[in-house]
Amino acid sequence: MNEDDWTFEGRKTWPPFHGEAPEKSPRKPSGRIFEGRRRLWILLPFLLLLFVAWPAFARFYTDWLWFYSLGFSAVFRTRVLTRIALFVGSSLLLFAFLAFNWITAWRRSKDELSETWSVRWNPRFLPWLILGAAAVLSAGNSLGGSSAWETILGFFYGGPFGQKDPIFGKDVGFYVFTLPFLALLRSWLLNGLFLALLGTALLSLPGRLGRFFASDFSLRPHTRRHLSVLASLLVLAWGSGFLLDRWNLLYSPSGIVFGPGYTDIHALLPALSVLFALSTAAAVLVFTGTGRSRKALWWTLGSLAAAVFVLRSLVPGLMQSYIVKPNEFEREKPYIGYHIAATLEAFGLSEVTILDMTPENDVTTEGIAANSDTIRNIRLWDYGPLLRTYKQLQEIRSYYDFTDVDIDRYRFGGQMRQVMLSARELDPTQLQNRTWVNTHLEFTHGYGLVMNPVNEVGPSGLPILFIRDLPPKVDVPLSIDRPQIYYGEKTSTYALVKTDVREFDYPMGESNVRNTYEGKGGVGIGTAWRRILFATRFGDTEIFFTGSLRPESRILYNRNIQGALRQLAPFLLYDADPYLVVLGGKLLWIQDAYTATDRYPYSRPVSLSDPTLSNFQGANYLRNSVKATVDAYDGTVTFYALDEKDPLLAMWRSVFPSLFKPASALSPELREHLRYPEGLFEIQSAVYRTYHMKDPNTFYNKEDVWTITPEGSRKAVSPNYTILRLMGEKAPEFALIIPFMPVGRNNMIAWMAGRSDGENYGKLVVYKFPKQKLIFGPAQIEALIDQNPEISAQLSLWSQRGSEVIRGDLLVIPVGKGLLYVQPLYLKAERGDLPELKRVILSTGGRVAMAETFDEALRRVVGIQAGKPAALPKPGSVSPPASSGSREEDLKALAREARKAYEAAEAAQRAGDWARYGEELKRLQTLLERMTQNGTP
Repeated sequence: MNEDDWTFEGRKTWPPFHGEAPEKSPRKPSGRIFEGRRRLWILLPFLLLLFVAWPAFARFYTDWLWFYSLGFSAVFRTRVLTRIALFVGSSLLLFAFLAFNWITAWRRSKDELSETWSVRWNPRFLPWLILGAAAVLSAGNSLGGSSAWETILGFFYGGPFGQKDPIFGKDVGFYVFTLPFLALLRSWLLNGLFLALLGTALLSLPGRLGRFFASDFSLRPHTRRHLSVLASLLVLAWGSGFLLDRWNLLYSPSGIVFGPGYTDIHALLPALSVLFALSTAAAVLVFTGTGRSRKALWWTLGSLAAAVFVLRSLVPGLMQSYIVKPNEFEREKPYIGYHIAATLEAFGLSEVTILDMTPENDVTTEGIAANSDTIRNIRLWDYGPLLRTYKQLQEIRSYYDFTDVDIDRYRFGGQMRQVMLSARELDPTQLQNRTWVNTHLEFTHGYGLVMNPVNEVGPSGLPILFIRDLPPKVDVPLSIDRPQIYYGEKTSTYALVKTDVREFDYPMGESNVRNTYEGKGGVGIGTAWRRILFATRFGDTEIFFTGSLRPESRILYNRNIQGALRQLAPFLLYDADPYLVVLGGKLLWIQDAYTATDRYPYSRPVSLSDPTLSNFQGANYLRNSVKATVDAYDGTVTFYALDEKDPLLAMWRSVFPSLFKPASALSPELREHLRYPEGLFEIQSAVYRTYHMKDPNTFYNKEDVWTITPEGSRKAVSPNYTILRLMGEKAPEFALIIPFMPVGRNNMIAWMAGRSDGENYGKLVVYKFPKQKLIFGPAQIEALIDQNPEISAQLSLWSQRGSEVIRGDLLVIPVGKGLLYVQPLYLKAERGDLPELKRVILSTGGRVAMAETFDEALRRVVGIQAGKPAALPKPGSVSPPASSGSREEDLKALAREARKAYEAAEAAQRAGDWARYGEELKRLQTLLERMTQNGTP
């Protein structure tokens, strides 16, 4: 503001209303200070560009390069343009609204001031200040809209679910897609109207100062109309929340079930309708009564506040206490039924196949013979001990690491074998010399994997490995052409490939085997421009200054498979356990992905303490609709739309048509490795433990709640992948199973299976046992084991010798119509970390047997006579034993193979090839073990 901004009767007045401005001129700053300030203001935009705009641009552009390299540039473009359009559109609308109201208020205030004081008030900076404030506040208010792009896209692209809610009769799609958008729109309008009203009121003050000093608080008609319109719109927008709350009652957590109950429907729902009507009336009164009858206005607003308290709190509380509680079940019965049906539908449990089954007391020899595939694939290795064994035997070097153990099935020799495997990934934090070249140019990838059958054990108690060592040695009909692992679960740093530095592949003798990347993964970094961009993105100047890059060099980043998938499709949820598959000579990661929402009416949200399921907390609708694969060598990502009927997935496919491939694009070989996801199964089993009670009375009284945690135990029974033949099925299949016990009891009442093979993929089967018959549960079998004198003595002896005994998970395996309980025992030296499988405990029909091998323990517990071994399959063999004549032929064939292995070992010894000598001895040992098993009566 300067002297020219104020005039009074033709004279310049400064300060305003206090006569002539003083003659004395203000003190001017020195030239040096003025020049320094000017340089600072000139330099400021360049500093902002350097430290804010440039890093943001580098991040944005390199993200686009990464999306483009994977073939998903259209996905990136859609996401970015959508957010920009939402931000710009909402900002412009709000800016125009605020600017119109504020400029109008300022002009009227200026005119009123001139009329009252005979002063022409014309500060030149104020219009620009008003416009600047409107722009800043509009942009800030619109950031929420751009970040809620998923909600807005859901509104425009979402479709019907095909199910209607039982209260309002609306399709579920309205609650999932439309209602969140309406809530977002209301929030945006409330913020905009409040800012417009506040700014208009403040800018109207200067014109009324003189009257305020005279205790005249009246407003001029045009100002009053302006404020009343904004205030009434604000009240109306606020009141619209009551209308939305009517639909939001379907998520009410206050009753005996999630969703509205008797009180919500008969008291709160009418109350919300009344409150919406009252708020509408209040908006009308605000519009017509501002400045005329302030008392009536305040009475209206006070009455509305009182009505909110009475109708939303007092009346529902009285109804709940005096009408509902005395006869609660009869009042709540229909709403309990709505809740059960909605929860089962939302979690994919509405079509569970339920079979009543009365198990036989014992597993019989006939049952074993008919289920030889199940017996042959019973898992003896627990994940924890096996992972430690992998680390001790197969990490080879300190910079390799096994993150976890996966389980899958493969067909070898026409038979399905269940195997456990783990990828040997690189851990750069364990490098002895962590230079920049070692971390980013030389040690760039892991190498190979380890695989073993789930049930085979060597003489020393260690697993027999199908795939092992560096380079991978494979004893099964699998080929691995690309054992390098550039993309994995543990990888987090960027890598520069196709450089002058040859990459480390694996150690070999006194030297190392090196290689050069030949894949198409990553982004080219051969130009100076891209070097600058990536040096900025990663904050690493070595990328720009290194002399090792070539024109064809590439940079691999976003190499953590889950991080990469979340960046590509952040609207999906991901299972905690991706697993590795050997397929067509390549290593391929398979990741289960889910569509989820917390807006399914009447469905109970997920609430679990397991940290591996934290991604799903709060969701009340879940589908395993997507399978994603990531190539471990070149990072190629593919999303497959597995459940094409899922409305959430259909919406995202409409938004990103190039992101998903149809389920028909899955190759038959890849389909054979799909498995029921453990994360989904755990959530479904947790829900089903209560919601299998479909009768509202039974549900209300909690008469038949199941659990997976035995009484007196803190550890829940874990789901178990196994190969078994379900009742009524002709072929064995790969399934995920879990037993259920009644709450407060340790006997078993049912078990659930999630199917993984063929057309049955994704189906659930529950076998329910009769309540009048005792079926041993895991805790009861544990008690029988502890009471066995032979087992107790052996465990005590091992403990006295200073060894640690590790009791594996107790598995419950259906074999025919009987149940077989299996628990492995591991022994670990006090100062070592190499668990060895020393005993196998089996139980059936209340009997318990322990032996050094599964075969011997099975013979003891089933009670097979010495002359009748033909029905018992050998767990270490690849095919079930047949007649004695066939056994003799097998022994002869094994003897020939053993002779060949012995001769090959002697030849390797003479040639000094000690690596080959060790391999042949291992092969000879395996053959001798199989000969012993086949020849044991």
